[in-house]
Amino acid sequence: MLDLLPEPMREPTLLAIPFFLTLLVIEWVAAWKLDDHDRPDPDEVRADDGRAHPPVGGYETRDARASISMGLVSIATSAGWKALGLLAYTAIFAYLAPWQLPASAWYTWVIGFIGVDLLYYWNHRISHRVRLVWATHQAHHSSEYFNFATALRQKWNISAALVMWLPLPFLGIPPAVVFACYGLNLIYQFWIHTEHIGKMWRPVEFVFNTPSHHRVHHGSDADYLDKNYAGVFILWDRMFGSFAAETHRPTYGLTKPVGTYNIWTLQTHEYVAIARDVRAADRLRDKLGYAFGPPGWAPADGRSVRAGTGLVESGE
Repeated sequence: MLDLLPEPMREPTLLAIPFFLTLLVIEWVAAWKLDDHDRPDPDEVRADDGRAHPPVGGYETRDARASISMGLVSIATSAGWKALGLLAYTAIFAYLAPWQLPASAWYTWVIGFIGVDLLYYWNHRISHRVRLVWATHQAHHSSEYFNFATALRQKWNISAALVMWLPLPFLGIPPAVVFACYGLNLIYQFWIHTEHIGKMWRPVEFVFNTPSHHRVHHGSDADYLDKNYAGVFILWDRMFGSFAAETHRPTYGLTKPVGTYNIWTLQTHEYVAIARDVRAADRLRDKLGYAFGPPGWAPADGRSVRAGTGLVESGE
């Protein structure tokens, strides 16, 4: 499979697919075999908005199928976006970088890995605070379950990430190293999408992103919104003021559920909503606000639109 891709794009994510699917099946079977009396009753455990919490670590067939399908489509769409990114990165690396670090040197990989993770943090944070970029990312948050299938519920438009990585080839990081480090970053993030691992050894929890930290990130509860953006190192959240510890089981999903398992709708509904709001706005500043303001933004003299990452809609 990797032979079909240009050498700089042969990053390790594709090789990890059997590993992803194996863990997913193990978790799914384990959830299925749980005795009913060991599961919390979802009708008795509800979020503040009345939604029932799914069973801990549970799976819903249609939800999991949608997540896996979105992951499969993302393989093809990401390859297309990366092909465009490769052209830009190669030109920058060859003609604009003041120096070129050797791909065979260990320090190039250390710089590349840390650089990718730091830029991932800021790209992820922007994805939650700029509505047009949120439209590319919100599908990953649309599941009300938190399991290994949710990890595969990937976005189809990675253009924002490609733009965010541009400093790396400028710093002389070879494009092949950039793509490989991003692949390793994604592989790391797979295992943190589970409710079956509690809090870990304190030094690990302090330095690294863990299932506990990432459960917070996927929570739609008011105290968990827009927290824990890290990919690998949770230190970025601690440094930049976006960290929140897990204090209770999150309510997963969007603050306003989309209510469908149609993968096309899950990926595109926010683009449609943005277009509708921009078209309906009379003033240029309002049009720009609906597109580039945070999810849920509305003019100061008007009502809020639908919630995105979690800004609550204003009432009538």
